[in-house]
Amino acid sequence: MDIVNILKQCSEEYAQRPAVIFGQEQISFVQLKDKVFSLAQGLLKLGVKRGDKVAIYLPNWPEYIYSYLAIWSIGACSVPLDFMLTEEEMLSCLSHSEAKIIITKHKANISFANLRSGLPSLKHIISCRLKEEGVLSFEDLLAGDANIFSGSEAKENDYAIIFYTSGTTGKPKGVLISYLQLGAPPKSMAFFVNADLSSRDVTLCALPFSHLGGLIYIQNTITFGLTMVLMERFMPLDFLRNVQNYKINFFWIVPSMYYALLQLKEFETFDLSSLRWIVTFGASNSPDALRRFHQFCPKAHLLNGWGLTETNAPTVVLPMGSKNIESVGRPAPWIKVSIFDDNAQELKVNEVGEVAVKSWVVTDGYLKDEKLTRQTIRNGWFYTGDLGRFDAEGFLYIVGRKKEMIKVGGEIVFEPEVESVLLKHPDIAEAAVVGVSDKLRGELPKAFLVAKEGKNIADEDLRFFLRQHLAHFKIPHYFEFCVELPKNRTGKVDKEKLRIRS
Repeated sequence: MDIVNILKQCSEEYAQRPAVIFGQEQISFVQLKDKVFSLAQGLLKLGVKRGDKVAIYLPNWPEYIYSYLAIWSIGACSVPLDFMLTEEEMLSCLSHSEAKIIITKHKANISFANLRSGLPSLKHIISCRLKEEGVLSFEDLLAGDANIFSGSEAKENDYAIIFYTSGTTGKPKGVLISYLQLGAPPKSMAFFVNADLSSRDVTLCALPFSHLGGLIYIQNTITFGLTMVLMERFMPLDFLRNVQNYKINFFWIVPSMYYALLQLKEFETFDLSSLRWIVTFGASNSPDALRRFHQFCPKAHLLNGWGLTETNAPTVVLPMGSKNIESVGRPAPWIKVSIFDDNAQELKVNEVGEVAVKSWVVTDGYLKDEKLTRQTIRNGWFYTGDLGRFDAEGFLYIVGRKKEMIKVGGEIVFEPEVESVLLKHPDIAEAAVVGVSDKLRGELPKAFLVAKEGKNIADEDLRFFLRQHLAHFKIPHYFEFCVELPKNRTGKVDKEKLRIRS
């Protein structure tokens, strides 16, 4: 993506139209371009060069957008960090990436002194919205003259982003995304929904910018001239208010967010008629949740999609107008997707195996981890760790992750399948299934459940319900009710925490 020229074109074509709405603040496309170029000029003055790593550790503020675009405008490499990371996790990622600069804000459990002392490669700390002694001011960098910025062109093979995958602990896992691959998500969006996408549209972002799902909102805003309504964090009631008040045309969120919206007592009172399409992605999902949501915006197209950070999602999306919501759709023409068994043999229609992707959109690998890169990219195919199958019409179905496969006395149980059935129960709000050790059968399914408000469900009643839909060996042996399920910042259930608890 040529960020400099894209921003110049947007500022000329859309000028005073809002690019970003954040609370009471409206930022036009001209203002966006000027702020980005001013910040880029400031970074150049600090000595940032093409290829240098610049980390971003912020909540979902407009400053995150300026930072991303400024870093790319000078051909440097962004290192977006989840604002929920602890200081230890943050130090690990910064050290691993050898970031020279971090753009951040004051946070109670983060010590700037520790960052300086623990990171020899870190040259500058830039603080947003609060001037502090010994650190640079983000606002001062924005005060420069945007007109003198001329840009610094990156090459296609230069790295634009190092994404640290969600829940980073211990050894960091940095996904490398090149400037060529940076253009993959908007290219896919243009292919999958271009017939229903225009500069008149307003979209709603409640996903963190530190993850690909959030970043795509920024890319689409400047690529298609959209207006993005930005939320600092996902709050279900405020999300619906924004849909209604700003007449939002489309959004994409993960399945757990749909469940959170549907549980609101006020849900049915909101006017969602402005929605033209809605998307779910990011986890094996229950189509029932999307269908229930769709009852209140019946004119909107339902889209299911799939992809990973490593494949620069969206990789596969359901065609507009398709009713096959159980499927995640078909890949874009420039992407090959196949299903392989454990011996790297390609499987036939309806056979379940590991989903692999081959295309220029796929990451080159993982920073400083050749072993993991070799394990996941073999013979040009990126092995995703997701299990899936194709039907006779070429539609892909995601069954779950390989580690979400439970072996019960020689029988295979896919956790998402059991979760999907549990979520059909009228009194269950959330469900997650994991495998637990068993001396006799190897593993047994265990279900962690959140009941709807005021509901109590007996284990035997649940088993009776499940017997109507599942083979006996798939029915959870244990049920544990929780107030809530642990989730990461993208809204996915953190099953590793549940496995530890088991």
